[in-house]
Amino acid sequence: QARLVESGGGLVQPGGSLRLSCVASGFTLDKSAVAWFRQAPGKEREIISSISSPAFSVSDSTTYYADSVKGRFAISRDDYKNTMYLQMASLKPEDTGVYFCAVRAPGYEFLSEFADEYDYWGQGTQVTVSS
Repeated sequence: QARLVESGGGLVQPGGSLRLSCVASGFTLDKSAVAWFRQAPGKEREIISSISSPAFSVSDSTTYYADSVKGRFAISRDDYKNTMYLQMASLKPEDTGVYFCAVRAPGYEFLSEFADEYDYWGQGTQVTVSS
């Protein structure tokens, strides 16, 4: 059974850092693009970052970041561990929300900004940035 489990969320002060992890089981990540989304209170789910499968070799198009997180967040993946990560730095109160990892179906190797193009979702992990 395909499953994604996030971890690493929590309460952090403004300016702090967190690293989110998402472990996949029941399937492998290596042929899929993956992404992180965020849902803030009272707002719709939004794309934070996406990364293509390493099988997709266009070097300049392998990652995407929302403008709000560029230069502060970094997405990565370790397909040997079947795990994806989101390293978050210089956190701001507006980064507060539930963070979801998402994976496209195997064979869909290129990244996407659109939630409806992702087939597998984690349960979410809460990130709260507050002093």
